[in-house]
Amino acid sequence: MAQKAPGQAHREGMTLAQLFRKFPDDETAEKWFADQRWGDTPACPHCGSTNVLSGAKHPNQPYRCREKQCGKRFSVKVGTPMQDSNVGYQTWAIALYLLVTNLKGVSSMKLHRDLGITQKTAWHLAHRMREGFAVTLIGKQMSGLVEVDESYFGGLEKNKHKSRRLNAGHGPVGKTPVAGMKDRVSNQIAAKAVPETKKSTLQKHLAEHVPPDVTVFSDESYAYEGLLNLESVKHSIGEYVRGQVHINGMESFWSMMKRGYHGTYHKMSPKHLDRCVGEFSGRYNIR
Repeated sequence: MAQKAPGQAHREGMTLAQLFRKFPDDETAEKWFADQRWGDTPACPHCGSTNVLSGAKHPNQPYRCREKQCGKRFSVKVGTPMQDSNVGYQTWAIALYLLVTNLKGVSSMKLHRDLGITQKTAWHLAHRMREGFAVTLIGKQMSGLVEVDESYFGGLEKNKHKSRRLNAGHGPVGKTPVAGMKDRVSNQIAAKAVPETKKSTLQKHLAEHVPPDVTVFSDESYAYEGLLNLESVKHSIGEYVRGQVHINGMESFWSMMKRGYHGTYHKMSPKHLDRCVGEFSGRYNIR
């Protein structure tokens, strides 16, 4: 039978050979970044003016704002995750490709080997890109049928040194909670690390993205009680799907992120967890 749909193994995309032909050097990559950011009209990242001189004779600041009250020089890196970085544009472009096309993420050691940069530089570069992903989630609005759920990330207490182990080492003890939601209509995810899973915290996070009249699907967590249009499934009695009521979309997202946690990164510290959540959410939203 002839295949009628692309399927997961036949998705359109760019091969590595095409990537290297597209970005053969820093100059080509810089032009691509400029086109993606401004198109044909460069704008000053300091004042927003489009009265800009291009091709200025400067080793790394080829643009200059012509406005008298500004007059600053800048490059396409200014105001982006690439700002103040000495890493070349070609390296940034290839790193971006690797990060957005590997569903389970890319370790800094892998980037270090593939890009020919130090592991320290690769670690910093990857966190810059994760921060860029995380920014796209701020204020993301959802208006369809929304699934909400929480998951926990961190090492098992029994695997920790005795001096760092908590007394009650069961379940989510010692782990960091992450709250997430998925809009079934737009297929978009918004998630972030939260300090606790109290009702006030989770409903505040939900209100940042979801209007009060939108239908929300959850499990039996008490944290979402009182919402205007709430429908829940009861996992404790083996109920996972009831018609359109389920949270399988969020469960699938957690599954992918935890595969990245265990298989690629092995550890996501509470300090950097929110950036990792932003990476997986952002990659899911643009795939």
